[in-house]
Amino acid sequence: MLFMVSQLDVLKAQTEDTTGLFVAPDTVCAKQVIHLRSKVLTASSHYWSFCSGFLNNYPTGYDLDMSDFQLNTPSDIDIAKDGDNFYGFVVNNATQEFLRLNFGNSLYNVPTVTNYGNMTGVLPTGPTSLYVVKDTMNNNWHVFVAGGSDQTNSTLARVDFGHSLANTPNIANFGNFNNVLNSPRGLFIAQDADSNWYGYAVNSNQLANSLVFFNFRGKNISITPAMTDLGTLGNTMAQPSDLAAVKDGGSWYFFVTNLFNNTLTRIDVGPSLVNPVPVATNLGTMNNTLFAPSSITVTRECGGIFAYITDLTTSELVRVEMPSALGPYTSFNMGNIPVVDSAHLNNPSAISRVLRYHDNVFAFVTNLTDSLSRFSFDQCNNTSVPSSTFSTPPPFSYDTAGYYNVYYVVDEGLPTMQVDCKQIRVLPIPAMTITPDTFICQRDTITLLDVSVAADTIKWSPNYNISDSTQQIVRVWPDYTTQYRIELDYPNGCIVDTQITVKVSKVTADAGPDRYLADGATTLLGGPNTSEGPNYTYSWTPTAYLNSTNIMFPQANPPVDYTYYLEVTEFNDSLRCRDIDTVVIHNRCLDINLPNAFIPASSNPTTNRFGLLNKQLVKLNYFRIFDRWGKLMFETTDPTKEWDGTVNGKAVEQGVYVWEADGFCLKGLRVTGSGNVTLIR
Repeated sequence: MLFMVSQLDVLKAQTEDTTGLFVAPDTVCAKQVIHLRSKVLTASSHYWSFCSGFLNNYPTGYDLDMSDFQLNTPSDIDIAKDGDNFYGFVVNNATQEFLRLNFGNSLYNVPTVTNYGNMTGVLPTGPTSLYVVKDTMNNNWHVFVAGGSDQTNSTLARVDFGHSLANTPNIANFGNFNNVLNSPRGLFIAQDADSNWYGYAVNSNQLANSLVFFNFRGKNISITPAMTDLGTLGNTMAQPSDLAAVKDGGSWYFFVTNLFNNTLTRIDVGPSLVNPVPVATNLGTMNNTLFAPSSITVTRECGGIFAYITDLTTSELVRVEMPSALGPYTSFNMGNIPVVDSAHLNNPSAISRVLRYHDNVFAFVTNLTDSLSRFSFDQCNNTSVPSSTFSTPPPFSYDTAGYYNVYYVVDEGLPTMQVDCKQIRVLPIPAMTITPDTFICQRDTITLLDVSVAADTIKWSPNYNISDSTQQIVRVWPDYTTQYRIELDYPNGCIVDTQITVKVSKVTADAGPDRYLADGATTLLGGPNTSEGPNYTYSWTPTAYLNSTNIMFPQANPPVDYTYYLEVTEFNDSLRCRDIDTVVIHNRCLDINLPNAFIPASSNPTTNRFGLLNKQLVKLNYFRIFDRWGKLMFETTDPTKEWDGTVNGKAVEQGVYVWEADGFCLKGLRVTGSGNVTLIR
């Protein structure tokens, strides 16, 4: 059978898409090398994914074993990448503790946990929110923590890690300036276009329901910020539980989840984070998909913005898609994300920011049941290079025809993050007729072909047991399974790289070594090298003096010299590969051959009689059996007669008896012997 591959109309890369953040071809051939070019080389970070997971796919969940991780009513979580390592931070509301999760260099890892406790009592009481920030100007990491249940105990603190999140931190508590904070949640801290630092939070106390503004009054994030209560914004918030920010079209937008009335609020801040009169709009229940929404994270994906919201009551995850921050909004209840070990979200209290690790997209959720859930999004694996963090990525190719999305992120994790993606169409390889993977028997020869009229040159590799490595039709005779790769070059520069695997059946028959037997003895035929498995059958010939003819190791007791043949056959879909081996059994009559025990009461005819095992005796002078006092029990000159353990019809006692025998073999050799036999009752 041959495979036919249809002809392409176009074999080379077509037009380039120069819009957006990078330049890419819109159409290529399978195996065609692709070169991408970024248009934002000065960004602080770059991430390319050529076969990326997409946020509009359904995620897969995982339940991390956090039994020893000291979670205790966790109220918030955030994730950040520092160098090659990932760190998470969690605050325990019930025990007033600050935890660091060290994932190492992979978000697939189960993190190690450092519990800093209440940090000598400086951590806010009943911590509710945290937010990780890096001051790129000073290269310092900070984690802001807010907490409290009312105006009397609500505070804002800053945990300082210095140049690395691996350091042991210090903490400073800013207190509650003018009693502005009232059970704050949803912290957000960012550097605006003027390089000054600002922040926001929402007051979740039902007596407040307001937006709070933090002004650090300059480029130094380490100073105590001024705090301003911007009010209820038209009563658009009801017990706000979280806030997430996004910059879109040059303007800042906040999305706030409302625990009390199951709604989502959008706050339009404008092009600057400094706006004393932001405009808020309550977007409603998102088609009744929200039920006590407890947290929200917002991130960008190709062609739009995605928000993920956790529902505290139903333990479900809700996705909200929007082409821009101004909508329109499409919500989808993703349910209680099932995870690999059958656990799931369980009263989720907080969701982290969305992070990308290699070709996977991750987010983490803390549950009030003191557990941590992780969910990720699927990706394909059809590229020669999965991803890159260079501003100019390495060349890559797709191995299968289809449509693929190249995902490009700059300033990942920052409010200035930008995302772009382009779809690349991969056409199938040019028309050719190619031999499929095939099966041959060892020492056979087979003809292979890879015929393509449009190809300029062809090259087969490896150059092993092949008639000609530069022809479209070749003969091969490999001794072992071999993958022959074929590279076809086309005049327009398109290169097709394919392969044919020739599987070689190595059937082995091992009848065992030639051997010598005493007259009347039994031997086991077969050797250790015989092919074994359900696809093999065994046939021994001739069939005489064998206990079985279709097993690997039969018993044989030929009376004379004998040659046996073993044929092993492998049964495949299309082949019957065979191998044959022989073994010679030499039967030598050199001695009297007798068993050393017998059981007269046994039902087995081979053990309930005592007699000569020799098959080559032509004359028996005598065969006598005596008891231990020398009394004759049995006597015969017939080599086929056996003693049944009786004398004059009466059974003799159990014990040891003495035998003696004398006779002649076929070749005239006299054999004689004596010994003991045990009679067992």
